[in-house]
Amino acid sequence: MPDWTIQKLLTWTTQYFIDKKIDSPRLSAELIIASVLSMSRIELYTQFDKPVPKDKLDRLHELVKRASGNEPVAYLIGKTEFYSIELEITNNCLIPRPETELLVERGIDFLRKRSGKQLVCDICTGCGSIAVAIARNFPDADIIATDISDAALKTAERNVEKYGLQHRIKLLCGDLFDPLIPQIDKSGFDLIICNPPYISAGELENLDKNVKDFEPKEALCGGIDGLDIYRRIAKKVDEFLKPGAALMLEVGYSQGQAVKDLLEKTGCFAEIKIEKDFHNNDRVVIAEKLQP
Repeated sequence: MPDWTIQKLLTWTTQYFIDKKIDSPRLSAELIIASVLSMSRIELYTQFDKPVPKDKLDRLHELVKRASGNEPVAYLIGKTEFYSIELEITNNCLIPRPETELLVERGIDFLRKRSGKQLVCDICTGCGSIAVAIARNFPDADIIATDISDAALKTAERNVEKYGLQHRIKLLCGDLFDPLIPQIDKSGFDLIICNPPYISAGELENLDKNVKDFEPKEALCGGIDGLDIYRRIAKKVDEFLKPGAALMLEVGYSQGQAVKDLLEKTGCFAEIKIEKDFHNNDRVVIAEKLQP
């Protein structure tokens, strides 16, 4: 039997994923093969004719089979890219989405308009993607990141350590604001940012299998209408924000107005905006706290 070269594997795996209706079949094939061979995706194309040894073929066979069952590639290879940063990812964490990069971008834009050291809180941090992205792109921020999942925070800890950010990102386990009470001074945060669970119970059942069957439900479901976490944030956020500080929340595709209404009822915000993503869906709600 002729050797399996990288080129043959790429061609075969891509076609297999097309037949199985796997999202982004060529990219998925590249990521899995590159991971098994400990190569970059670019190196695959510079070493097209390189034969692949049997032990690597066996490992590839296992991962391709799992991928064909809709298991997300990020979980299979243990990493993902977010805001041009490579992050470790495990199945204890939600896989960061490109849409969430808008939330990070708006957070960084806001911080850059302010002077001095900025204190940021990242609620529901998961694998730490938002906290790490902000810290790497805005050196004057110190960040406290919270999550209710200790397993997710262990992944976040490795991502923080990978980029040497231990002195700037503090990870705390607890429910939303609960672990912050003894931790912060009375002046509060300059920015509170959050990508919470916001899928409604009904929508959860209609999600793609690669999400519904593999990603942690506690990181997806926001209650009957998807707004449970927003309600809880709105009740407490005032006591944690400095005057003139901002709250930024990722929202579901049609939740912008509902979340804006919740925040307006608090009476503590001067301006509340809804931003659309590149698909023209509601994506980020930005609220700036009133100045005295």
